Amino acid sequence: MFNHHQGDFCFFFLFSLIYSIYCLSSIFCLFTPLIITDLQSLTLYFCVHTYCSFFHQILLYIYRFLFILPLKIPLHILSSLKPDPRCVHRGSSEPLDLHLGMFLPTLLNQASPSQLDTFFTPAWNLQIIGTYAQTEMGHGTHIRRLETTATYDPSTQEFVLNSPTVTSIKWWPGGLGKTSNHAIVLAQLYTQGKCHGLHAFIVPIRSMETHQPLPGITVGDIGPKFGFDEVDNGYLKLDNVRIPRDNMLMKYAKVEPDGTYVKPPSDKLTYGTMVFIRSMIVGESAKALAKSSTIAIRYSAVRHQSELRPGEPEPQVLDYQAQQYKLFPLLAAAYAFTFVGQYMSNMYHRITGDINQGDFSELPEVMQDTKRTTFICIEVCRMSCGGHGYSRCSSLPDIYVTFTATCTYEGENTVMMLQTARYLVKSYRQAREGRQLSGIVSYLNEQQRVQPHPVSSRPTVVNINDLSSLVEAYKLRAARLVEMAAKGLQGELQRSKSQEDAWNNCSIELVRASDAHCHYVVVKLFAAKLNEVSDTAVHSVLNTLALLYALQGVALNSGDFLQAGLLTVPQLAQVTQRIKALLAEIRPNAVALVDAFDYRDEMLNSALGRYDGNVYESMFEWAKRSPLNRTEVRAYENYMCLLHCSND
Repeated sequence: MFNHHQGDFCFFFLFSLIYSIYCLSSIFCLFTPLIITDLQSLTLYFCVHTYCSFFHQILLYIYRFLFILPLKIPLHILSSLKPDPRCVHRGSSEPLDLHLGMFLPTLLNQASPSQLDTFFTPAWNLQIIGTYAQTEMGHGTHIRRLETTATYDPSTQEFVLNSPTVTSIKWWPGGLGKTSNHAIVLAQLYTQGKCHGLHAFIVPIRSMETHQPLPGITVGDIGPKFGFDEVDNGYLKLDNVRIPRDNMLMKYAKVEPDGTYVKPPSDKLTYGTMVFIRSMIVGESAKALAKSSTIAIRYSAVRHQSELRPGEPEPQVLDYQAQQYKLFPLLAAAYAFTFVGQYMSNMYHRITGDINQGDFSELPEVMQDTKRTTFICIEVCRMSCGGHGYSRCSSLPDIYVTFTATCTYEGENTVMMLQTARYLVKSYRQAREGRQLSGIVSYLNEQQRVQPHPVSSRPTVVNINDLSSLVEAYKLRAARLVEMAAKGLQGELQRSKSQEDAWNNCSIELVRASDAHCHYVVVKLFAAKLNEVSDTAVHSVLNTLALLYALQGVALNSGDFLQAGLLTVPQLAQVTQRIKALLAEIRPNAVALVDAFDYRDEMLNSALGRYDGNVYESMFEWAKRSPLNRTEVRAYENYMCLLHCSND
């Protein structure tokens, strides 16, 4: 059967063939002009030159759409081809991550055609190595309050950038400490005496010849961190740094030579890169959880422990219901987040296409709630592996430490949920005014929202064995909590509270509404994905996972469903029993389900999560490679013997 690994081999064989032809053609084109003696050789030269250009374009398109867009493949693959680029970049963070993941995409999305000619090609070829400097020491999530300034000087047609306070120093950008020579800096634009909000500027920070900091630039590494030791997260202080007018990214907003400001079609376009990164985080959450559950479930299938019945062989740890209850809901969540990540990626690219056509209507619809869940789940996977899970040979500590930072990417998680809540309240008010909502918030339309009625008369709508019924219940729960939060906020405003105080006093309800909305979206997208699966057996297994994910959420949030009249107390006991039955159904397929993620051993880098199950042999070999085992420590002769002799 033609599998994923064979597909990779065939693709890279084809890519290598095209690349080889291109290299030979390039060499021919380089030396042929020296030996052209007649028309025939000249014709041959132009023919080969044409094919060389053709193959070069093919390589660029393949590289752009298959390597650049995923943004996790190193750019030097063209000159150092490997059988699989994932073996070059093993998923760990590197100093070039922001260059690949934010600097290049920002140029593609926000630079004008002339700016692309100036900056993108050198950045593509790693002559320019960039980072994305947004976060400041004093502001992260609330980016509209960033303090870095860029003041336009029409007399020289330059922007003057400054860090006016200590809290305005750029802090945290990866690659800034030692690697980058350019940065895309987000700063408040001032021209003709007026502030026009945040805009992006390309700022040279180090000399292209010596890599020394340029005048007015104070740059360095921020020091040791919880993780990401291989990434030089840095700081940047700007003191009257002048850059040309053309260094402001001007695909949308512009500043004319005389200082006249030309507004963009939508103010949200400034945040395009941030939206891109937030959409990527969902996919990264899915990958981290998929890797963790793969390691934990494979190890639990290898590990034998205790006795279920006296005198019988030790069973696999995965046969214990308590272990299944810890791990199988996480497996279901990994699949759910994978499908949500695919949706978010498709949505981002669709929005990007709409922006290019002048449609900005869907920009706000970005939801974030997978980070917190994944962070907790990784720790559960680690603990489910017992003491060996604490060893770095399991790879779980590395996954945990790396993903921990994701919980505060682009903003602290609670603040991000409040931003989602702000969008939900706005949508709710629009629905109240009679506007027909579309997309993922269409459930807030007037005719679909839960209407208030006595508890005794509320219908019980949940069929715990039917996924579509559970999706409906999650929708009604989300609608009810959004409505309660919006009405609570309105009540605070009517009590003569300011908008800020009212928002703060309702923040708990708003976070709950945001959480319910995100939970509904995940369940809905999981169920929708099943409709695309035609294979009956695969559909049955995925349906079991989806039911487990949905019912686990019902069990953990039973109060919401009870208060909404969507569930009865007797049904709660049925939910628990149904979850147990689903665990037993998943058990025979658990290892196959994690194998389906198709993470190679090189990617997992885990002795516990090996595909072949040789856990203990791998652990022993891993331990023998410890640096402490390279030499014998002469402890006895140097210390213990002296102690013994002195005692004598």
